[in-house]
Amino acid sequence: MSVPDKNGIPSHDMNLQAVQDSMLDGLGQLASYFGFSKVMGQLYGALMLSAAPLSLDDLVELLDISKASVSMNLRTLEHLGMVRQVWVKGRGDRRKFYEAETDFWQIISNILAGREMRDVSRALNVMDDNAARLSKSMSNMSESDQELAKLYLERMEQMQSLFRFAQLLITSILGKAGEMDVSQVSRIDLE
Repeated sequence: MSVPDKNGIPSHDMNLQAVQDSMLDGLGQLASYFGFSKVMGQLYGALMLSAAPLSLDDLVELLDISKASVSMNLRTLEHLGMVRQVWVKGRGDRRKFYEAETDFWQIISNILAGREMRDVSRALNVMDDNAARLSKSMSNMSESDQELAKLYLERMEQMQSLFRFAQLLITSILGKAGEMDVSQVSRIDLE
């Protein structure tokens, strides 16, 4: 059964529409949870659920958001490797069309190798710089300040170990990502 949309044009079955709305909302919330904008999640969801590439105007209409917001968030999604610009045969106009990357391991690899690895490295560099600064200046500190500086160094060393472990995990995941067929995973039991 078709249901008229806001313009009176027949649209999808009510169940398809409900699932689409739920997915767009859920992906928007998920994106927000991971520090991205909600719009990025909704844009990715709209492209992922579309059988054909969509233009900027299609996405503006579908999500009822500004063209500037769609454009800015699409650029970020492109940079992350989550969407790509595609050529649509028979469309000689100047509109750009986009489709979603559906290789989810590729997306995870891009994000881990880019943002996450960069953030972990940046945190380690800050801690290394601070540890060197404290070590160099400790001899000029009072005895109580030296004790506090030793505590700082000890705690930073603990954090550095955790961040180095995170680097190891990310590197391991990136190394194994291409070898895994996640479609074969049906259940994971943690003990």
